[in-house]
Amino acid sequence: MRFAALTTSYWATGVSERTLYRKLGRYRAALPPDSRLWQTPPPMLPYELAIGLRYTRAKRRNHFISFISMTSMAGIALGVMALIVVLSVMNGFQEELRSRILGVAAHMEISGSSGQLADWPTLARQVEKHPEVRGMAPYITGQALLAMDSETKGALVRGLLPEEESKVAAFASHMNSGALADLKPGEFGIVLGADLARSLGAFQGDKVALIAPQGVVTPAGMLPRIKQFKVVGIFRMGMFEYDSALALIHLQDAQKLYRLGDNVSGLRVKLADMDRAPWVLRELAKTLHGDYSLSDWTMSHTSFFQAVQIEKRMMFIILTLIVAVAAFNIVSTLVMAVTDKQADIAILRTLGASPSSIMAIFMVQGSLIGVIGTLLGMASGILLALNVETVVPWIERLVGMDLFPADVYYISELPSKLVWGDVATIGLVALVLSFLATLYPSWRAARVQPAEALRYE
Repeated sequence: MRFAALTTSYWATGVSERTLYRKLGRYRAALPPDSRLWQTPPPMLPYELAIGLRYTRAKRRNHFISFISMTSMAGIALGVMALIVVLSVMNGFQEELRSRILGVAAHMEISGSSGQLADWPTLARQVEKHPEVRGMAPYITGQALLAMDSETKGALVRGLLPEEESKVAAFASHMNSGALADLKPGEFGIVLGADLARSLGAFQGDKVALIAPQGVVTPAGMLPRIKQFKVVGIFRMGMFEYDSALALIHLQDAQKLYRLGDNVSGLRVKLADMDRAPWVLRELAKTLHGDYSLSDWTMSHTSFFQAVQIEKRMMFIILTLIVAVAAFNIVSTLVMAVTDKQADIAILRTLGASPSSIMAIFMVQGSLIGVIGTLLGMASGILLALNVETVVPWIERLVGMDLFPADVYYISELPSKLVWGDVATIGLVALVLSFLATLYPSWRAARVQPAEALRYE
């Protein structure tokens, strides 16, 4: 206490700083060695930060300011949470859709320019030499009508070799009943998509009539070709487009049905890295000599995936505006806080606080609201994004309706993929918006004139 009092008294007399330290040094030299005054004092927070933190947590005379602060914090948290969940769901939707499409479609296809490919084994050996090719399978594709009892449905018929098809597609792991290997040449077996089988009322072991568009010319006119097939399996890929319209038969049966002889429609190719499909396609186009048509999965589905990507960007912009609205509520909070603290600002200015220090105090107060709201939103958004598959079925049971029907959204469940880069970007955007919202009210606080503020106090 004596030491503090001495310091204060010397400052009050107006002595120089050099003289003050010399006199204080003499005083400290007279202290015993174990005195606590010799100890280095603990580091102190900058007073701007300390006052800003105090203003944030202090109880206010005007409770409405506290209400607006809590509303701003909650709004930022909800906006950040919504952004994380929506982007995670769209990432999961894009990846799940791509994996399911490529579970049926190939990374790349090579077909003849006339729709038929002759001497395909020779072509397969040439393609197989490329280091990024991991599998190939011949295929025949055609349109047909499937009929059973009084039900008739259009279908896309694909002829394939079961042992080769497993190298490029994932049918074997999505069989509800039967197996792809049950397709035997000459036995005219057929594997149906689950929704197609349900619409026909067909089960494993039933017989369906396949009506091919290639007709037979008779004296009575053109008659369609009809062949009876036995259902040997049912698959469910989880994608409505394939489950409701795709039927699989053996390659040799398809050659007989569509009168192709030994020809096929083309080759389906699987690559080590599907994202390199465009580059591999260009390399094969240079090395293959013949009249071939080459396409990859980015060409056949490019518009769809571009639409998903554009939708993701637009959702990010729209939900960021929600965060911005919540962040700019901080402006209202700080404007009212500055008005409420006019006298405090004037006293601080009188004690020697600079305008930049006053500005820093209120920037700390507003930024802290944004930081807390952002952290709460990130925590709740990550938790919800990681449990979407559990939360959505619970909501569907609660409301008693299917929120995401497969015939509208292509897939039957709502996937989620949390990308930490997206989480970091969202958190950074929320913090930047919160910081920008503090600038104008803090600048106004720094312009408060002490004399004007204390005139009526």
